[in-house]
Amino acid sequence: MTHGAARREDEPGSSADAPSGDGSRGTRPLWRQRDFGIFWAAQTLSVLGDSFALIALPLLVLQATGSVARMGLLTAVGGAAAVVAAVFAGAVVDRVDRRRLLIACDLVRMVLYGLIPLVWLFGPQLWLLYVVLPLCEAVGMLFAVGYVTVVRALVGTGQLTEANGRLNATAAAAGVLGPLCAGLVAAWSGPAWAVGVDAASFGLSATCLLFVRFRKRAPDDRQDRRTGLWQDLRTGIAFLHGHPVLRSLTVLLFGFSFLTLGLNDLVIYHLKHDLGHDDRTVGTVMAVGALGAITGALLVARVRRRLGFGPTWTGSVAVCGLAFAGLGWARDVPVVAALSAAFLACAGMAGTCSMSLRQEVTPEHLLGRVTSAFWTLQYAAAPIGAAVLTWAAEEQGTAPVALVAGATCVALAAAGLLTPVRGSGRTVSR
Repeated sequence: MTHGAARREDEPGSSADAPSGDGSRGTRPLWRQRDFGIFWAAQTLSVLGDSFALIALPLLVLQATGSVARMGLLTAVGGAAAVVAAVFAGAVVDRVDRRRLLIACDLVRMVLYGLIPLVWLFGPQLWLLYVVLPLCEAVGMLFAVGYVTVVRALVGTGQLTEANGRLNATAAAAGVLGPLCAGLVAAWSGPAWAVGVDAASFGLSATCLLFVRFRKRAPDDRQDRRTGLWQDLRTGIAFLHGHPVLRSLTVLLFGFSFLTLGLNDLVIYHLKHDLGHDDRTVGTVMAVGALGAITGALLVARVRRRLGFGPTWTGSVAVCGLAFAGLGWARDVPVVAALSAAFLACAGMAGTCSMSLRQEVTPEHLLGRVTSAFWTLQYAAAPIGAAVLTWAAEEQGTAPVALVAGATCVALAAAGLLTPVRGSGRTVSR
């Protein structure tokens, strides 16, 4: 989670934190940079709450319907709303004050998610989930694009991979405690109240963001307000098309997202339906998975420096596929947890690498539109994939569906070796 006021040159300490000529904030380590530290705390608080909703919303649907296909439908509806929002998110982020936008996004999600436990006091209302989740996903997409654009303003290009890795690591650390607590709350008072914790976390995040100061954007970094929204999207797509590595990544991630968006629903259904475990077990497995995400986030900067972007990204996607393929066949909870951890570790490494690459090679005034176009194209078919994956699991079982999806992920990694992604070495051309 992010936000921040524009930094002024006359603010105390501003010279020490100002970006140096190479785009990094001097030589100060990240943990000594005040604004990044607050930003970091806000993101961690938000993900802590999100980890509650990650478990609670599917559990609410499963509790009411007993159907993994209905779980997948909710995921698909939310994903579709995010895709639609992504079309316009970059143009919005490049046109408005990013600080105010990020705070507003947090507050809107606090109110929307807070409705769920209140309405559930009068009995389950499944329709509410299909209203709240799409709205929250759309607002979340606006926030996510803004989040990507401000990280570079906080740390500069020289520390981007490290900063993204640390943000993802602490977010995953919050994800260890979150699922455990969510499982306990869901078992004790019901999943609806676990969603209430998510609502409260957005309020805390917005409060933290009030104290972050961002570098003031230069006048030429402002998007021309006379440009149409569709033209903005085309501008982002044109930049992606013109960059060989980003062009290839967009195509490969289109397929990867199609196959994996419904993974969380599949794991929960496998644990509860196939293996007969309770909500506490679901929370424990998700927490172990988050430990894997922490490991991947902490290692990604070092691995990328050593191996280069291409080997790190393709290797991570290949391991994701192998872990996914084994999930449906695992009959023991520790094995499911270990495979989930391996998947999330490598998915986090691949995601951090691709995010850092976009931030490094994209001009400041285009970053919102390029990020928006990238995510629009990447997730365009993902909601359909989530619905198809969970429907197939209900019809054919989780094991064969996981095997096919995982094998296809491995094939995507192999295909990446035939693209310019393979040649992306330790340094990135700008």
